Amino acid sequence: MGSGSGLLLIPSVNSCLQGSGVDVSLHLASVVASYMLERLSHEPGFEEKMSSSFREYKARRKELMAQMEPNSIALLAAAPPRVRNNDADYLYRQSSDFYYLTGFTEPRALLALIPGRKQGEVVLFCQEKDPQKELWDGILLGPDAAIEELGMDDAFPINDIDDILPGLIEGRDRVYYAMGKDDKFDDQVMEWVKVIRSKSKLGGHPPGEFLMLDPLLHELRLIKSKSELKLMEQAARISAEGHKRAMAACRPGCREYELEAELLYAFKRNGSQAPAYTSIVAAGDNACILHYIENDAEIKEGDLVLIDAGCEYQYYASDITRTFPASGKFSPEQKAIYEIVLKAQEAAIDAVQPGAAWDEPHKASVKVITQGLVKLGLIKGTVAQAIKSEAYRDFYMHRVGHWIGMDVHDVGDYKIDDDWRLMEPGMVTTIEPGIYIAPNNRKVAKKWRGIGVRIEDDVVVTRNGNRVISKGIPKTVAEIESFMAEAAQ
Repeated sequence: MGSGSGLLLIPSVNSCLQGSGVDVSLHLASVVASYMLERLSHEPGFEEKMSSSFREYKARRKELMAQMEPNSIALLAAAPPRVRNNDADYLYRQSSDFYYLTGFTEPRALLALIPGRKQGEVVLFCQEKDPQKELWDGILLGPDAAIEELGMDDAFPINDIDDILPGLIEGRDRVYYAMGKDDKFDDQVMEWVKVIRSKSKLGGHPPGEFLMLDPLLHELRLIKSKSELKLMEQAARISAEGHKRAMAACRPGCREYELEAELLYAFKRNGSQAPAYTSIVAAGDNACILHYIENDAEIKEGDLVLIDAGCEYQYYASDITRTFPASGKFSPEQKAIYEIVLKAQEAAIDAVQPGAAWDEPHKASVKVITQGLVKLGLIKGTVAQAIKSEAYRDFYMHRVGHWIGMDVHDVGDYKIDDDWRLMEPGMVTTIEPGIYIAPNNRKVAKKWRGIGVRIEDDVVVTRNGNRVISKGIPKTVAEIESFMAEAAQ
């Protein structure tokens, strides 16, 4: 009711201004922008949520600056818009690094961190308020509001950056930025430095050292805060609903994209803007293709269906995989492979412990999978021989997991000085063992060929062990068969 009554004012304003010489579209855009910002500010808990989240962004910036070398400056650019085709853009998604430090979602922006600057250490360049542009593309925050709402010390129009930023860099010995990731930004940084160098005869002091920002920033991102974990838990809950919808909707004769549609429906209706990555819905032989994304094949009687899908919720990813029989009942061979993978996942999750080396969960999964495949006669020789020769890699060719956070394959080193790093509370990893028996594998009996199974969950390292946050999806053979039988009624 409130939005309707508010918007009814706009046509009357429009009619009053006709013939007045005022740019009607410009005024209309200003009215719309002001109205939407005012309405948003009155949402329940708006101020509390904003202040809490932006306190965390401020703390992150402070921690990063504390780790920077003396007399340095760090530069982070917002993600550029990307063209999908012709004049149609992809849905805009902010750079994870930039969002982590600002909470700012607009393109055409740059953050400068300048420890020790008396006039303010945190400076944002962003788009100015522009009623005409806002009419077409949505509300812009603008530099003035950025200071108050984002907790910036200073903010300037992005169009003035070439005049202002060289002065902020001048006198600094070191520049931190993400070197080598964006050629255009690399060139832009060098152009700003050239401006300073051109004034060297007049006393200009250009920086003499350029450092990668990623190692410092990505170590911060690797350890998740309580608020980050809450967002990841919500992403996992939404994804779990999608997986259950797809599992319940599966019938022989439907197509893979029909199950993908169930996932996307659950994601969007629960507040996710988009999948965290391209969903994999792979039936039959397709499940043996690790990154299968066509999702267009018919699902046949007797197929296993492997779904690897997760949503992104407020910039945090989930990554979950389940494998289930299209008909609702595992064949003996499918069940045998599935239970090996499930046992391997349980062992790997148990190995996720604070102080354990990153490689321990993978080694645990390799041991269980190799034991199972030797027992079934799919690998010859002893378990020890098969592990040493890596014979298991014909069936299990990837590692057991990866960091997950703002990016589905999240940032953070896996090794430190060539040694596997030790896990710490707040780290989040996927655990996703699998067995894939290629349809053309002539070394095994025909009954095994084309079976592909992966089971994946998101696991937090806690002070006392671990916690699985991707809960509530059938996972054991009994749970899956019971759930699908009930859904078929």
